Amino acid sequence: MPASLGPQSLRGLAHPLRVRILRVLREQGASTATRLAGDLEESSGATSYHLRQLAAYGFVEEEPRRGPGRERWWRVSTPDDTPSTLRAVAVADFQRVQDFLAVASTVPDEWGSSVTIGNRTLRLTPEQAAELLGRIDRVLADYPPDRPGEPAPTDSGKVVFQWQSFPQVR
Repeated sequence: MPASLGPQSLRGLAHPLRVRILRVLREQGASTATRLAGDLEESSGATSYHLRQLAAYGFVEEEPRRGPGRERWWRVSTPDDTPSTLRAVAVADFQRVQDFLAVASTVPDEWGSSVTIGNRTLRLTPEQAAELLGRIDRVLADYPPDRPGEPAPTDSGKVVFQWQSFPQVR
């Protein structure tokens, strides 16, 4: 991942498909252009091209040889805790909210009480903020993650749980 995200490196995220690719790699781990094409309902040529663009800007890297054949596997370049990664994650998460809002009126009524976009400002010490995040993570661990290819209950749907935690600076 670039050391800092300036105007030049942000061009790497300028295309919506690149943001979606980066999101899938973060959430599901390393993948190939072909697998990403299937997940994102795009052509493998398009995902291959955009993976190379993301690599040129330092957002993804090729994973050492994995599996049979000549498939190229790609992964996110750095852990999720660097400032530049956090910015890329925020861009991807913002796009996800935008995508949802574009189709929100088509969501079945039974999902109505499970949808929210909100915020709450708290007064916490750094230790309390870390403890809160740990508690949230433990709660989320009680729920089954989405695992592509694994069977899921017929009445279930993918639910994205997003949150941000950072000190308010202004």
